[in-house]
Amino acid sequence: MFVGRKREMEFLQKCYSSHKAELVVIYGRRRIGKTELLKQFSQGKQAVFYACTECTAVEQLDRFSKRLLNTGMPAANYLNRFVDWDSAFRSIADIPADGKKVLIIDEFPYMCKGTPEIPSILQNMWDHELSEQNIMLILCGSAVSFMEDELLGEKNPLYGRATGVYKLQPLSFVETQEFFPEYTLEEQIGAYAILGGIPYYLEQFDPKNGLAENVKANILRKGCVLYNEVEFLLRQELRETSIYNTIIEAVALGNNNLALIHSKTQLEKSKITAYLRNLMELGIVEREFSVLATAKEREGSQRGLYKLTDSYFRFWYSFVYSSISELEAGDINGIWQYQIEPQLHQFVSYNYERVCIEYLRRKNQEGKLPFHFTRIGRWWDKVVHTVEGKKQTVAEEIDIVATDRLGKEYLLCECKFRRQKADVEVLRHLQQKFPVNKYKGKYHYVIFSFYGFTEELVKVAAAENVLLAEDISVGAI
Repeated sequence: MFVGRKREMEFLQKCYSSHKAELVVIYGRRRIGKTELLKQFSQGKQAVFYACTECTAVEQLDRFSKRLLNTGMPAANYLNRFVDWDSAFRSIADIPADGKKVLIIDEFPYMCKGTPEIPSILQNMWDHELSEQNIMLILCGSAVSFMEDELLGEKNPLYGRATGVYKLQPLSFVETQEFFPEYTLEEQIGAYAILGGIPYYLEQFDPKNGLAENVKANILRKGCVLYNEVEFLLRQELRETSIYNTIIEAVALGNNNLALIHSKTQLEKSKITAYLRNLMELGIVEREFSVLATAKEREGSQRGLYKLTDSYFRFWYSFVYSSISELEAGDINGIWQYQIEPQLHQFVSYNYERVCIEYLRRKNQEGKLPFHFTRIGRWWDKVVHTVEGKKQTVAEEIDIVATDRLGKEYLLCECKFRRQKADVEVLRHLQQKFPVNKYKGKYHYVIFSFYGFTEELVKVAAAENVLLAEDISVGAI
């Protein structure tokens, strides 16, 4: 099932409809749906799709030659294979097509691994021949660091040649809802919290079965696809997987700075930083800063908080990784009942904040908020409060803070996923957290509460012009 990707399809279609040659780079982490996107884009077009594999340089050229010659180009009448990569790339212009010729090379880094000079060959061919043809060449890859640093980096031969570059991100919550049309909104948020916006993961769940049944059958059951997914990805991308397992588990369990990770893992801080950098390149971990942090505050490896960006990794290391022995022995129901189910609601609440940010971004684009924000995210800082005449420094945190370009208006938001209605105390506590002396401007307040609001809060919110958001579906405001 192909879901979402409307903007991505529009981008590709615009490149296809242009009146010039297009060299497009599409990349993103594994399982994010790049290949399926390109297959959907290819429908109805005379496109040639070549998927690179990990093989020798000679075999890669043989396979690439065969794929191109099978299009029926004139060279097929007297060749079984191209003698070199120059000849192979030059033949792109001879692909039979009524309109723009489209060649998609999937997992392009594999091609370059066997023949490192391919970017130089392609650059030369593009500059002198292909850029004058009515073609669309798409280079696709999952090795994010290679695509960003090697292929698109300024020292690479192809630097500046790409006419379009698109990094695929996970699907939004609204898009993932389409995978589970019969689920309640709470169940949809739960599935999103566990699987994130990775299409391959979402497709493993049966929408006709409930969340508990899907977790047991498609995550906890030995032999199912997702059971070995984390180990598979780590072994494909990294060495020393035992060390990475230790670090990822520490972050998943809430150890979000270098000091805490060091305390949990007992690894050297310098090594931890290097491992975290690799995990960030893979899109598994990210370093988060308070949304209002200055450029100076963002400097240095000791600053910022680390978190898992991949929801499935977070679920796996929070609940499954430490229970592998029991799962290997078949204790699926026990792990669900005693390890996962009691803590799942709290786990999901973390992702509820992400869903609320998506909601606010939609409303921001629609012009339905008090002002147009340019920054949004979590906020935290040390704030001085006066309590009974005495000054106290307290670490404060707000779920979501958004501000405009000039920092003159602020949207302060609290997100409640607890199984009770939000009351006036939630609003008052939110209003007291933010250091208004440090951030001077106009303040607007939003309370998200999945389980509703007390009558008293509804009255106070109406009087103080506070936005209460219970329905976070697409059309709600």
